[in-house]
Amino acid sequence: MEARKTAGRIPSPPQTIGAARFKEQCLALLDRLGPDGLVITKRGKPVARVLPYDRDSASLIGSLQDKVKVKGDIMSTGIRWDAEC
Repeated sequence: MEARKTAGRIPSPPQTIGAARFKEQCLALLDRLGPDGLVITKRGKPVARVLPYDRDSASLIGSLQDKVKVKGDIMSTGIRWDAEC
């Protein structure tokens, strides 16, 4: 059930589990919940989907401060061109 987030990864279909088994193992399943989530079924038909809660994007602001160095002019491509042509 563990899935890794990798750049360019094609998402795999979420794992499915019966409702009775989910009820028995709910806490353990939540601890191991992968990024693709979990589909809960009843009699083989999907009835619910459990997805991991996304982080608040505001917490990302400033998270790379003092960890990234900028080299050169990031506002330029380094190629001279004339927009009038």
